[in-house]
Amino acid sequence: MTNFSLKAYVKTSSNAAPLAVFRVFFGLLMLISIIRFAANGWINKLYIQPDFFFSYYGFEWVRPLGDFTYILFVICGLSALFVSLGYQYRFSIITFFLSFTYIELMDKTTYLNHYYFISILSFLLIFLPAHAYFSIDALKNEHLRSQKVPAWTIDSVKLLIMMVYFYAGLAKLNSDWLIEAMPLQIWLPAKYSLPLLGDFLQQQWTHYAFSWAGAIYDLTIPFLLIMKRTRILAFVLVVIFHALTRVLFPIGMFPYIMIVNALIFFDAGLHNKILSFISRLLKISKQKFDNAKVYSFPSAWVKKASMGVITLFFVFQLLFPFRYLLYPGELFWNEEGFRFSWRVMLIEKAGYANFKVVNPDNGNRFYVDNTQFLTRFQEKQMSTQADFILEYAHYLEDHYTKQGLRNPKIYVESFVALNGRRSRPYINPDTDLTKIKPSLQHKTWILPFDDEIKGL
Repeated sequence: MTNFSLKAYVKTSSNAAPLAVFRVFFGLLMLISIIRFAANGWINKLYIQPDFFFSYYGFEWVRPLGDFTYILFVICGLSALFVSLGYQYRFSIITFFLSFTYIELMDKTTYLNHYYFISILSFLLIFLPAHAYFSIDALKNEHLRSQKVPAWTIDSVKLLIMMVYFYAGLAKLNSDWLIEAMPLQIWLPAKYSLPLLGDFLQQQWTHYAFSWAGAIYDLTIPFLLIMKRTRILAFVLVVIFHALTRVLFPIGMFPYIMIVNALIFFDAGLHNKILSFISRLLKISKQKFDNAKVYSFPSAWVKKASMGVITLFFVFQLLFPFRYLLYPGELFWNEEGFRFSWRVMLIEKAGYANFKVVNPDNGNRFYVDNTQFLTRFQEKQMSTQADFILEYAHYLEDHYTKQGLRNPKIYVESFVALNGRRSRPYINPDTDLTKIKPSLQHKTWILPFDDEIKGL
């Protein structure tokens, strides 16, 4: 019975308008994001000025391209525009995925959950016929032009959005967030200058209300969006939630992206109205795209391959956030398995890392001025994350070796304060970091966390 239902579902088709609207807005928002990034001078500040860049394990070869980095952003922006227009869609979305992901991987310092979300979403879109309707490709190619697409192509986008929310909600089920209202107790009072909200954000009950509301929102909004009876209410909540986060926290375009993404949960009627409005605005005929045709993949093997890749994609996305269970110790402290797991804004860390370089031949030692090698932003990120500290230590080893110091030993004296706790030692100060090779193994040289954070 289950197999029969699955087979029937795979053959089900839906109006293509939601996928077309999603493509149009996705590309447009990505173009705006790239322009905004360049206009704020962040390309130069983050990828041209620094002398050193922190890399992801396995992607050490990904580096900024000097002045050619500007060209990379131009390519990314143009491909986003072409995705929105549906022009040479498959090539454009692949180009966007590759260029955006390369930008994301250039420096681990700039890691954000929503950058990862854009990368995996653009990867998913490679295998979906988002250009089959209301696109330049469909206008030029009658065989491609289809008013209906397989239902699973739209539902796969919905599923990814639902997973992001739900996993973010699961991550909030911990004692720091729910019992201590951390780190909101640190962040919200700092917004005292906000009109109307400033005084309100000083109250402790507000911090708890925001913490619990955030967890409940993330855990329930996927189901409220998927159900027709609660969809409008859910969308109102999406707008309110992300408008608040945009006011309270500097998270760029992400709130707008999630608000627009939520539209895909609505029925095709709304999306056809949106496309009709765009048609009138641009003085083009929407009727040219209307037919009774259901999109058909170029061949049976392409369809099977696409469905296979998407299936593996979701299996990976379901399991990967739980890799932290493979590591002992406190996740928020050692952050092993923390990234790429939708743990959004759960920790506030502050600390410092003082590196000591020792000459093994005579025992002479000196301390490193980190500002000679790192930007303030890089130093802030490095001082509280063990993999950053190790990579920087190896960079210092190479630097001083080139300066004539043979086989230097490098130690770090580091202290970190987590979610309002008192600062405590972070890295074993007796560990020569030059002897440790970067790997995915548990970092035994991180000192134990003498507290307990209960929960997932």
